[in-house]
Amino acid sequence: MAGGLVGLLDDVAALAKLAAASVDDVGVAAGKASVKAAGVVVDDTAVTPAYVHGLAAERELPIIKRIATGSLRNKILFILPAALVLSEFVPKLVEIILMVGGAYLCYEGAHKIHHRFSRHHDDAKDLPAAAVGPEAEEKTIAGAIRTDFILSAEIMVIALKDVIDESFVSRAIIMLVVAVLITVAVYGVVALIVKMDDVGLRLARTGRQPAERIGRGLVTGMPKLLAGLSVVGTAAMLWVGGHILIAGTDELGWHAPYDALHEIEDPVHDVPGVGGVLAWLVDTAASAVVGLAVGFLVVAVVSRLPRRTGRQAAAAHH
Repeated sequence: MAGGLVGLLDDVAALAKLAAASVDDVGVAAGKASVKAAGVVVDDTAVTPAYVHGLAAERELPIIKRIATGSLRNKILFILPAALVLSEFVPKLVEIILMVGGAYLCYEGAHKIHHRFSRHHDDAKDLPAAAVGPEAEEKTIAGAIRTDFILSAEIMVIALKDVIDESFVSRAIIMLVVAVLITVAVYGVVALIVKMDDVGLRLARTGRQPAERIGRGLVTGMPKLLAGLSVVGTAAMLWVGGHILIAGTDELGWHAPYDALHEIEDPVHDVPGVGGVLAWLVDTAASAVVGLAVGFLVVAVVSRLPRRTGRQAAAAHH
């Protein structure tokens, strides 16, 4: 009896170790998949604070919470089921969708650069509806959630590609973890950024040093931080988009771009001590160049498409 009990306890311990290992594997896989989506995550973090620009301070966090809830709903109720079904029955389609998304990222990055240096650039037109006043709050939230849907789809598909060889159940769990992790990370950082100036103002009004100096630094630093995030987000979109296209063409049978990238990497890969870093930098730079070229090509095509006039849009609305 004692031997049977010891054997049962051994089995339970083995199962517990197996479960712990599985949880570890899921955590590691979710972490890796989240890192692969970093370019889109940075852009999402950079874009969202603009949606609460001009609103009363007490409305900022509730609005961010509503946008975050909508983002999580997008990921779990719509994007995740569709991604799992596609990955189970038509995995090749996931690669094609990912490449379309990569081209879109390239377009977004190139469009931001083009818009930034365009003669017709007007910062006032870039502000979302929230800047108009509290009456536009619902419209602003809906617009932010729609924009988030595109970014969330990119994040989830990029993450899915990294775990597509896992079992269906593992894929589902990992993707669910990624959805929650990314949403909490993005909107947690957004909340901190948005409230940074309020914290700065309170510190600046204390009249005590060094709190006052820190407060002023926070207030003046927020616009610079947002500008920096926007630049990093744009660069990351070009890099991630370009890399997706290069890896995707190789996956679908056209190996020349991927082979050319590795030929560029090889000379620096064996440099003692820093070879890995140099190879990554070369890969990133080459991917960004490809992303920029593809992005400007798409911008050129899109700019030549016929656009509806305000009167046509109003007629279509009615």
